[in-house]
Amino acid sequence: MEELIQKAFSISNKLSKNSLSIEKIIPVSGGCIHKAWCIHFQNDKKVFAKSNLIDNINMFKFERECLLALKRFADESYICVPEPIDLIIYQNISVLFVEWIDIKQSQPNLLGKGLALLHKSSAEGSQTNFGWEEEGFIGSNTQTRGWESNWGEFFVNYRLRPQLIKAEAWGVRTDYYEDVLVFLSSYLNDHLPRVSLVHGDLWSGNCGSTQKGLGSLYDPASYWADREVDISMTKLFGDFNREFYEGYEEIWPIDKSAKDRTDIYNLYHLLNHANMFGGSYKEKSLTILKNLRSRF
Repeated sequence: MEELIQKAFSISNKLSKNSLSIEKIIPVSGGCIHKAWCIHFQNDKKVFAKSNLIDNINMFKFERECLLALKRFADESYICVPEPIDLIIYQNISVLFVEWIDIKQSQPNLLGKGLALLHKSSAEGSQTNFGWEEEGFIGSNTQTRGWESNWGEFFVNYRLRPQLIKAEAWGVRTDYYEDVLVFLSSYLNDHLPRVSLVHGDLWSGNCGSTQKGLGSLYDPASYWADREVDISMTKLFGDFNREFYEGYEEIWPIDKSAKDRTDIYNLYHLLNHANMFGGSYKEKSLTILKNLRSRF
């Protein structure tokens, strides 16, 4: 497989033009969907490579667009977003080459500040609708494309409902929760969040710190949303370090009512995990749905 990666590298005009000589290609962790490598060069430079079958190239196209969007709004004094370098098709595989970032023990305060600045600067831009232009991915599942001017309608119809429909395969009845979806749409509309660019899949495995101590974001599933979806997900698998939240609050405080929306936003990820992996995620999803029914 390393030979295929080397061949894909050699046909990339953006990489091969630098006349870099590959020293070694080492497999690294790429999650449960893609294979991944660190390409080492003789000048100590490194490049990250992810590969999958050519049928899954749209995953890499989506990731590339997300990284470019996040990088556009990232304040590099606080946070680093790796630059996508090239996307190559060779034989039956697709390979995404991305800037390599050496990750060390997290510096959560700068990560929190950097995320808040990214959310804030994107909210001050010209985007007025919630959504994303192209079909995206959240894990191996699709993330529905489209736009809405009302946040509640977008989140319910483009995030929750598609996952609930998938969950019908393991026994969920979407029609049984239709009244809950109607209430959630109205409730989130009344919240009136600003439109921010979000990472979209912000758990501890998709962020960290660079060797210089800056925060770093990678493996995104971005869209234009309520910024609270990112903060909510940092609490899904156990809270981030306290310094992360202190850093975020210093730049752009979150309303105290955000805690009332945490389960709503995390339901999307729990349903997605239940649809991909099953297991305890099913019960956790059903528990939140039951609690939301009692709330509304």
